[in-house]
Amino acid sequence: MKHLLQMSWVIISFSGTALLAEDEYENAPIRYSDTEPNDAAQRLERLMAAGKVKLDRTDAWTVLRDVMKHFDIPPESQTMVFSKTSKQNDRISPQTPRVVYFGDNAYVGYCLGGSIEVSTIDPKLGPIFYLLDPHEEPQKPLHFQRDNSCLSCHGGPFTPEVPGVMVRSVYPGPEGHPIMSQGSTVVDTTTPFSNRWGGWYVTGRHGSVLHRGNVTATEKNDQSIDIDFEKGANITHLAPLFDTTPYQRKTSDIIALMVLEHQTSVQNILTKANHTSLRAMHMQTSLQRELGEEIESAPTGTARRIIDHCAEDVVEALLFKDEAELPDGGIEGDPAFQTAFTKRAPKSSDGRSLKDFQLLNRLFKLRCSYMVYSLTFQHLTAPLKQTVLNRLWTVLEGKDTTGSFTYLTETERAHIRRILAETLPGAPAEWKKTLAAK
Repeated sequence: MKHLLQMSWVIISFSGTALLAEDEYENAPIRYSDTEPNDAAQRLERLMAAGKVKLDRTDAWTVLRDVMKHFDIPPESQTMVFSKTSKQNDRISPQTPRVVYFGDNAYVGYCLGGSIEVSTIDPKLGPIFYLLDPHEEPQKPLHFQRDNSCLSCHGGPFTPEVPGVMVRSVYPGPEGHPIMSQGSTVVDTTTPFSNRWGGWYVTGRHGSVLHRGNVTATEKNDQSIDIDFEKGANITHLAPLFDTTPYQRKTSDIIALMVLEHQTSVQNILTKANHTSLRAMHMQTSLQRELGEEIESAPTGTARRIIDHCAEDVVEALLFKDEAELPDGGIEGDPAFQTAFTKRAPKSSDGRSLKDFQLLNRLFKLRCSYMVYSLTFQHLTAPLKQTVLNRLWTVLEGKDTTGSFTYLTETERAHIRRILAETLPGAPAEWKKTLAAK
């Protein structure tokens, strides 16, 4: 009967491809647009409606500041993007960049004179997208307007077919329009340094290796481009590039950018794995019910294989597999961001955390992502989360037989084991027992 179940699943999956291939997250069991979110924006709005929270509405910057405070977003996380790759493209240019800030579970963006763009994480749905008008008349309440039109970019190929957040590197023209003939790169942990930050401002030092930031390109008649990457290298002050006076901070920190790229790519992998696993279990339950079989809570057959595959994707992302190396000599950024980012990082009994920076040949000292503390990871569907935790511990104990994680030394793995065993919410009890036995 289980063989029949697997065959039925395959038939339904393939027969439904034409109907369900587009925006699978809009179908059961996710129902992204039809589901009321449970995220920080909704909670803040309820508090404002109840009169328990008041935002300073002196101007857009004070509204932005207070929103960020409630979302645990440090102002030191500021980055600046000048390519026209946002809903408010008419307000963005190399002279008027959009500012982007982020915390572990929320992102905000602001264009001068425009709306505040918000993305907060729902544990099941993933990122939820809103617009907040900071210029609303004072007598009217502020409202987070859910904006699913963002999914035209944030819910397709750029974000593995799930609602997602991303950092794109483009070739921007003189006004900030991406030169479409040159394509673009969605940046993640594996993206070479030289392919990053097209259309972004970048402050910090990085030696002789060039990136794409801080400069614009001109397209020639033969569709080649003229661009001087050297002009954008090792810039520590943005004032020579545009008027920074209207902005609260004057930096677009290189380390903040790299953290943002890592975080967004891992967030998307977690969302994708969770959605896929939820669908797999939903399909298994539906078929078992249809065939009159006992409903099993544990994945079997096809569902088991799907969840195993998803778990492997998550573990590889968490453990920085194929991470791109930093330039020789490392990178130097704003110490203020590093202090703010590590301020409340969970620490092991020997004082280490997953947010400790290395910055010489890689981003972090320990290659296990702090995204294990994220809302999405903590709320992964049970079969997926258990599979991820089992696989992760197998690798960290040096028992992996695939050869995929040999770049992790025993010392590094031991430090990561201790941090996870002592700080990860819901860590299996046997982790602490294993730690104590060594």
